Amino acid sequence: MNYRHGYHAGNFADVVKHAILARIITYLKQKPQPFRVIDTHAGQGRYDLTSPEADKTGEWRDGIDRIYNADLPAAVADLLSPYLDSIRALNDDGELRFYPGSALIARMLMRREDALVANELEPSAFASLKEEFNRSKNTTALNIDARFAVKSLLPPKERRGLVVIDPPFEDRSEFTNLAAAVEDGLSRFATGTYLIWYPVKDTAAADGFVSAATARPGSKFLDVRLRVCAPFPGLGLTETGVLVLNPPYILRQELEIILPVLAAALAEGDGSAFTLTDIGR
Repeated sequence: MNYRHGYHAGNFADVVKHAILARIITYLKQKPQPFRVIDTHAGQGRYDLTSPEADKTGEWRDGIDRIYNADLPAAVADLLSPYLDSIRALNDDGELRFYPGSALIARMLMRREDALVANELEPSAFASLKEEFNRSKNTTALNIDARFAVKSLLPPKERRGLVVIDPPFEDRSEFTNLAAAVEDGLSRFATGTYLIWYPVKDTAAADGFVSAATARPGSKFLDVRLRVCAPFPGLGLTETGVLVLNPPYILRQELEIILPVLAAALAEGDGSAFTLTDIGR
């Protein structure tokens, strides 16, 4: 595996994914019963935006940097506050330097009684992840193949929670593998919420994945896509997707408030847009 998220941390795709993650965890906390979050591709925990990797691409400048200190409409600021407050907690002086990955955002927003399992296969990223959570209560860092994580960790003993699946998409068969992992997960934990990130570089391939992942009879889902500009040959990622299975009932309504502002703030030119697709629409 050659992928290093340090090059991409805090980019527009992270902003969309993590804003949704924070809303789901906020919803889960409304009930007193403990829940579990399982992150199958957790990365290294936190990322230094002044590192050579982040500096080389500068992707965070067109992502979180546009949102972090933005003058947001009140309703949007309120909905994004759990996400943005988790970032502010890592940057005491107010300057944006450190950016948390999915697992760290989750842990910062979860209660002490809620359990987190953060899994990362790549050795150096896992070492950083393990150090990050060394003193965190009710938190486990694992170093296993994500396919085995889904098989061995589901269903959680709490019988409620969130599974975050965010593959590196280095392999041409990643969509096929991802659909299989989702089906395996649902067969073990059908009532859980699943947050699945995917790139939209080939619309037909992305549509095929969503169709396969939501093929179960009675599937409830919300498919979120945000495009920062119209794609053209040679350009990198311009559209991100997040598929949420068994989404909180209020999530669509919240994203209808959040996404127009994010789409405008993250736009790179003509063609910026977002879509929300759910069962029955």
